[in-house]
Amino acid sequence: MVGIRAALVAAVMLPGAAWAQEMVVHKSPDCGCCGAWADAMAADGFEIRIEHAEWAELDALKARLGVAPVHAGCHTATVEGYVVEGHVPAADVRRMLAERPEAVGIAVPGMPVGSPGMEMGGRVDPYDVVMITAPGEGEVFSSHD
Repeated sequence: MVGIRAALVAAVMLPGAAWAQEMVVHKSPDCGCCGAWADAMAADGFEIRIEHAEWAELDALKARLGVAPVHAGCHTATVEGYVVEGHVPAADVRRMLAERPEAVGIAVPGMPVGSPGMEMGGRVDPYDVVMITAPGEGEVFSSHD
């Protein structure tokens, strides 16, 4: 029984696992990089549901979910009770879901080149994924070069 349980846990944690977590992505209908990020999450095994909203609606949603402007990206997603703000890599989302921190969620503020959905050739600007511990407060969750 232990072997079966371990296999099931591993299947949930692996990219492209048979048991995909549903992620709701709130984005502007005219934002291409948001769609590219959602495609990257789907390729990693997340079940994606897109909710289109105008920019003012997105700002209100971010505030309601506890995402302050300092942590804002161009789209907002929710998965298993957490917020995923901006161009967060799938590996960081999976790590958050595995660790289950006491947090609002994780964010990549702005739109750093080279983050998922913001690919521009081989260029990758260094960026941090921030764990939002409270609205306007956070700490580095991971760093990417």
